[in-house]
Amino acid sequence: MSSAKPTRGRHRFWRPLLIQVILILIVFSAVQAWQARHAPKGAAPLIAGQLLDGRQLSLADYQGQVVLVHFWASWCPICRFEQGSIESIAKDYPVISLASQSGDAAAVAAYVQEQDLKIPVLVDEDGELANLYGVRGFPASYIIDAEGQIADVEVGYTSEWGLRARLFVAGY
Repeated sequence: MSSAKPTRGRHRFWRPLLIQVILILIVFSAVQAWQARHAPKGAAPLIAGQLLDGRQLSLADYQGQVVLVHFWASWCPICRFEQGSIESIAKDYPVISLASQSGDAAAVAAYVQEQDLKIPVLVDEDGELANLYGVRGFPASYIIDAEGQIADVEVGYTSEWGLRARLFVAGY
């Protein structure tokens, strides 16, 4: 009989904790869905332009590949915190990095040099491309599957492993 009491006590501890974790996940998922509500569905809008290093870039160049399209801003502290993850992902997946509403090419180039960023950067000075993608907050990450369809959208901070998992799933 004494062995039943400790088991009951454990349930009293774990059950409320499990309920709280589930509620937090539900709230987090709802917030993520609300933040991405303006994101387009279906075919990814075309991205094309000149990178800071002078090369031309187009989303169409990545046909048949899973691509991470990452919108960020130089004034965004969460973007700065996430930069290392994006650079790490760029070693394994194609990444189109867009500096949106962060000034002209010279200002973005100075920021990229100051932060020692290695990924290619496309300047979206007036936010036109961000608007095309329905970006309402930074950072915003769009995973484009091999068929050019938007497979997933994340707004706000996302862990490297979370993005990697979504990229992996989009490849299947």
